[in-house]
Amino acid sequence: MMSTARDYYEILGLSKGASIEDIKKSYRQLVMKHHPDRVPSEQKKAAEEKFKEISEAYAVLSDPQKKELYDKYGHAGIDSRYTTEDIFRGADFSSIFKDMGGFGSIFEDLFSDSGFDIFGGRRTSGRRQGSVGEDIELQVVIDLEEAATGLDKDISYFLHENCDHCRGSGAEPGSPKVKCSTCKGAGAVRSGLGFISFSQTCPACGGAGETVKNRCRSCYGEGRIKSRKNLKVTIPKGVDTGSILRLRDEGHFGRDGRGDLYIHIKVKSHSRFERRGDDIRCKVKISVLGAILGTELAVPTLNGKVNMKIPPGTQPNTIFRLKDKGVANLRTKRPGDEFVEVEIEIPKRLSFREKRLLDEWKKLRKE
Repeated sequence: MMSTARDYYEILGLSKGASIEDIKKSYRQLVMKHHPDRVPSEQKKAAEEKFKEISEAYAVLSDPQKKELYDKYGHAGIDSRYTTEDIFRGADFSSIFKDMGGFGSIFEDLFSDSGFDIFGGRRTSGRRQGSVGEDIELQVVIDLEEAATGLDKDISYFLHENCDHCRGSGAEPGSPKVKCSTCKGAGAVRSGLGFISFSQTCPACGGAGETVKNRCRSCYGEGRIKSRKNLKVTIPKGVDTGSILRLRDEGHFGRDGRGDLYIHIKVKSHSRFERRGDDIRCKVKISVLGAILGTELAVPTLNGKVNMKIPPGTQPNTIFRLKDKGVANLRTKRPGDEFVEVEIEIPKRLSFREKRLLDEWKKLRKE
């Protein structure tokens, strides 16, 4: 039994009695963070231990019968009834990712390409490991006005392209390939502890299963070369900080296909407007007389200024709504609103005549 004294709920970052949906959600997030194939090599050992720990916690808490037993008796109830294999038997480690859209495919690639098997069994894949190019992630910073209207933006980045000299083979033209002696042509080497095993890309052949006698003089056997790419990207209106655009096949070149380009959007803070979802807020100042008698003023929006009427008797911090002057919703394209808060300016100095007139007004109001 590999269970530790740590509480299963604590391992998943949950409180006791968490729902099955919360358990699935937490496990999904931890898997993406701690899978050994997604961390630097020096962190793989710790990641393997963490991965085993969260997988055991999920296997118990996702099973109603095991969860009930654990909630009543803790580790003692589980250890006395189940072996390690029994804990994992029947646990759902894949279908919980199906409702995550594009991230579900990431999970499938993560497990199939890594050869991970919760019981140590062998997984096979229709393509050699390490054959698809890596994804690229970039950050693009835009203004709030650009987020509201959308734009075509020119970006430039480095990526690995197919080597023209060897046509991606990594070998000098005419040089034969031989089966890799390290992985015996499998493209991967296996390692693991007990019932959990990992299949990692062969370090000698990079997952190709073959090595070359004479490496390409242009790419030094890599099969690809570093290149700069210029690309025009259409950023749709309504994006916000945290929005991610995925451009398929714009990532690094690989023998069996390109990776994707992920563009992370950051919208700069604005000097005048505050964004709240699809709505924006701003403040304008009016004079005391403008608030008392009413006035009309030009109010800034994301598309220039518009005239807004201030009714007589407007109080400080009154908020007015300008319909459809906010940011378009990313999905529905329906614009939000602009909310304008009125600040009343109190004059710090008055002339003698102004003071006398205000005194008369004060008497008229019997104040």
